[in-house]
Amino acid sequence: MTDALAQILTAAAHGRFPPPDGSTTVVAQPNARDAGVLAFTAHSVVFTDEDPDWVRATLAGTPGDALAATMNPHFLGALLARTGRHMNTIDLLTVASALPGEPGIGLREIEDPEHPRVARAMKFRDEVRVWAADGGVLILGRGVAGRWETAIEVAEEARGRRLGEHLARAARHLVPDEVVWAQQSPGNARSVRTFQAAGYRPVGSEALLVAG
Repeated sequence: MTDALAQILTAAAHGRFPPPDGSTTVVAQPNARDAGVLAFTAHSVVFTDEDPDWVRATLAGTPGDALAATMNPHFLGALLARTGRHMNTIDLLTVASALPGEPGIGLREIEDPEHPRVARAMKFRDEVRVWAADGGVLILGRGVAGRWETAIEVAEEARGRRLGEHLARAARHLVPDEVVWAQQSPGNARSVRTFQAAGYRPVGSEALLVAG
């Protein structure tokens, strides 16, 4: 990863964050698909191909706490209207280092590109791979700025035996990079606890702007 956003993410994955000075960094989108906002402690990053002067003027006119302006619905709504995109939620962004060896859970890879879970993942990620376990699914692919991201699904009847934690940790064994990223909706406390139990640590919040 060599572009500006990728460099920021790589540094954050290794504990080197932008200065907590209350400012906002505006960088270009790494590609046509990925646009959005990252909020670290007292420093935000807006990645968009829109005019940086417009971004800063809109932030300056956003009511409320200036430190939280980039995640304020007033600013996000204006950015969505200007870009013609939509968003799903503001996620907690987490990251974990890769682990050596094979996963500690039995997995079988799903290679059918028409499989609904594969097709859905390919809308948001590249180089997607999907594995199934008894009662769960693990997704791995390249997402924002080329970073490796994982997501998991656990069937309701399979809950209560830490399957989600095992799947999230398995992604750390399978990722072909130094780290793997994952997003969780803050309101989904079960998911947040699962990923933190699997060794993922919070780095900030993220709002992705989805095209189409």
